[in-house]
Amino acid sequence: MFSAADAGAMLDKTVIAIKADKAKTLDLINKGEGGFRQGDIYLSCSNVSDDKIGAVGNPNAKGLIGTGGRSLKDATGAAYGQEMYAAASKPEGQITEVSYMFPKPGADKTPVAKVSFVTKVGDLICGVGWHK
Repeated sequence: MFSAADAGAMLDKTVIAIKADKAKTLDLINKGEGGFRQGDIYLSCSNVSDDKIGAVGNPNAKGLIGTGGRSLKDATGAAYGQEMYAAASKPEGQITEVSYMFPKPGADKTPVAKVSFVTKVGDLICGVGWHK
């Protein structure tokens, strides 16, 4: 099982990778390759400018690509997308912790408790979460 420390390390790696090659990193996130998905932890990134989701490492959530992240709500109705987007108003590199319910990668679509670390990286908002 993965932990908050694993998620934090993946987010740190993502920030470095995006600053080095944004397009390649987003492609790897979407493919779940390059260490951007490990078990049930994975990345998602959206544009600060238009809030469109551009990369999602969870195969169950690929339908979210191109949609507005602020409108996302979990199974309980909590507006976790708005909380994630609010991270864009904070200084780059500052971490926001967001809790919500979301399915793990795989066939089971049952929402379970999840926590994400979210930060602004240039013109992106990126987050990585782990299921409790």
